[in-house]
Amino acid sequence: MKILFMGTPEFALEILKKLYEADECIVGVVCQPDKPSGRGHKMKSCPTKIWAEENGIEVFQPQTLRDEAFLPVLERLSPDIIVVAAYGKILPSYIINYPRYGCINAHASLLPKYRGAAPIQRALINGESESGVTAMKMDEGLDTGDIIFVEKVEISPSDNFESLHDKLAAAGGEAILKTVRWAKENKAYPLKKQDSSLSTYAEKITGADRIIDFSIGAEKTYNLIRALSPFPRAFCVMPNGKKLQITAARLADCAADAPSGTVLFAAGEGFTVSCGDGALEALEVIPEGRGKMSGAALIRGRGLSVGDVLRRASDVDRTSEKNKNE
Repeated sequence: MKILFMGTPEFALEILKKLYEADECIVGVVCQPDKPSGRGHKMKSCPTKIWAEENGIEVFQPQTLRDEAFLPVLERLSPDIIVVAAYGKILPSYIINYPRYGCINAHASLLPKYRGAAPIQRALINGESESGVTAMKMDEGLDTGDIIFVEKVEISPSDNFESLHDKLAAAGGEAILKTVRWAKENKAYPLKKQDSSLSTYAEKITGADRIIDFSIGAEKTYNLIRALSPFPRAFCVMPNGKKLQITAARLADCAADAPSGTVLFAAGEGFTVSCGDGALEALEVIPEGRGKMSGAALIRGRGLSVGDVLRRASDVDRTSEKNKNE
């Protein structure tokens, strides 16, 4: 069975590797065009492109898929199945309907929950205890296709975006490999329609989503921090007006009889902040203009003091911070 793979970031790469290691026939890899990166704006290739070229697999980076622009490639490769994982563009119907066994998407949620662009982050923000990857036969809707296989993943209380991403990427590889083998052996999929009445939408993370408001409570604040770590990172504002990104934290076992955002004390590697109904220990931080450090180091360096109040960014800050440090 000839497989055309469409995917761009690390999540997609792990699934691509799984297919390759299983000796499946990958006839090409389609990914996003190279983009300028860093201060020098040098063009940077995505993970799937780099890996595919290293392994002798033909790579395609179309600027557009509209008006059947990609049809000549499909006709030349003649894939039996197209596997899609975090490709980054909406597929037109001529691609979805081209292969004999359809386009199969690996979506990082238990559909119909968390359809959309940021299912991993939204699951963590909402304090979910379980997630997974759904192998879905694509249609023209947004993550609305019929479910083929599901691989469930437990979310640990200590998981952040990075660790959960890696768990789900591994689960995605299993779900897609199972789907491809099922198609080869059975010539049809065990399809199950989604119940759209149970659907939720995982909208893209914006600059406003990154703003820490300690008054929402310790658990919700912790969930926000871990959902955005190590990237794009949640932040608050120090008394000197500079941003403070918090990249690692844990719930503190203490009462907080002080206004939300107050630095209560420093101990060990972190400092503890009041959060409405409880407290949170900030273990790892990035002060504006400085590198990553422990929370305790920030206190020792007098960038922050016990009794200081960390506040949420103003509306002006939201606009300026939206794309900064991304």
